[in-house]
Amino acid sequence: MTVSYSLEVANARFAGFSRLLFRWKGSIYRLLYKEFLVFCSVYLFFSLFYRFLLTRRQQDLFERIALYCDQFTNTNYIPVLFVLGFYVTLAFNRWWGQYTSFPLPDNLMMVVSGNVHGTDEKGRLLRRTLMRYANLSSVLILRSISTRVHKRFPTLDHIVEAGFMTLEELKKFESLHSDFNKYWMPLTWFSNLASRAREEGRVRDDIALRLLMDELNNYRAKCSLLFHYDWISIPLVYTQVVTIAVYSFFGFCVIGRQFLNPEKGYKDHRLDLYVPVFTLLQFFFYSGWLKVGELIINPFGEDDDDFETNQLIDRNFQVSMLAVDDMYQNLAPMVKDKHWMQRHFSIPYTLSTAAESLRPAFKGSTYDMRMSAEDLEIHQPGGTPMNKQHLHLQGSVSDGLNSLLQWGKGILRGGSLSSLKEVSSNPNEADGDDEREIDVITHKEQEKALIKVVIEHN
Repeated sequence: MTVSYSLEVANARFAGFSRLLFRWKGSIYRLLYKEFLVFCSVYLFFSLFYRFLLTRRQQDLFERIALYCDQFTNTNYIPVLFVLGFYVTLAFNRWWGQYTSFPLPDNLMMVVSGNVHGTDEKGRLLRRTLMRYANLSSVLILRSISTRVHKRFPTLDHIVEAGFMTLEELKKFESLHSDFNKYWMPLTWFSNLASRAREEGRVRDDIALRLLMDELNNYRAKCSLLFHYDWISIPLVYTQVVTIAVYSFFGFCVIGRQFLNPEKGYKDHRLDLYVPVFTLLQFFFYSGWLKVGELIINPFGEDDDDFETNQLIDRNFQVSMLAVDDMYQNLAPMVKDKHWMQRHFSIPYTLSTAAESLRPAFKGSTYDMRMSAEDLEIHQPGGTPMNKQHLHLQGSVSDGLNSLLQWGKGILRGGSLSSLKEVSSNPNEADGDDEREIDVITHKEQEKALIKVVIEHN
């Protein structure tokens, strides 16, 4: 079963990823522990062999060999990082491409439900048969590439027993001789049946038929792509190069990373710690990287993180039949929505999300940008400056502030911060002869000034 941990990393928090390190199922420990134990055992064997079973002369020879091997592990003679990194990247792109190529019937079932008409038994039978053919094609292609699906449907008789195919269809399927995979046959039945439905008027025009054929071809293309992903693998020579590079590197490390006698004064051998901590970490990272490539190169197996193909088959068949049968013309009556009579309305929040309603909507990164009076001057193309234009407030200042105050008090009682922005941007006009020039300020300063006046008044 696919291991999912999306909910645990939904929010970034302290030691969020560290908690994932203690999982066993789907972990790198489960994937690598056997190779890790083998490496530790071989390293321990050579360490004990060097320390207790060799004579002094033999130890000198072993030390020279160890220094020679260590020379190759600490240089770029074996480009492990390069070949391994490129290989895993290539395998990951292939893995993601296989996932996006999985044939899902959602688009096709929507088109069938909306364009193949008939409330009688014949119409229902037509829609269900079309979607059964589509699902049968995906079962046939998955059965040929996925070990899980093949174990579930080892023969075509099991597919008949599951209800994807009838006995008559099985006879027609087997009567057509072909040396190649015949997963495309049910889709051919689909296209012929759709054409017959057009002739009978179940599909009402050629545009609807064309839409059916387009979605069918998209569905067929994904089935074909999965088949070719299974057929054309990453070149074997590259997989061999990566495997040989990693294994040979740690083969040299088994001898080259041995702790030698510090009394002999060898370079970088001043301590005898017995346990090569950093070499073990290096093995864990490099071999783990190789195991990741081995895991994702074919996601249609039975590993922990391989695709759940059987569950996808169940899901696709169920939802496609529901869409074209139970939900066909099964609509709720149209009624006026809750906010029909309201021009300005707000969607309620729960207590845990109420704070989000107080955040102002994002209107652009330059919305609160400060501008000086010189920046607001308008110049003609010839370079001659025009008269400065200022923002005027008609009417007496006290009348305008009183009007804003009354409006602001009502807004605060209503709890709408968005209306404050509208007030500050469009103050009420009042009759009068006084006109005073005011400096242009930003929207945030207008909001702060208005709220301050309302609070002081209260």
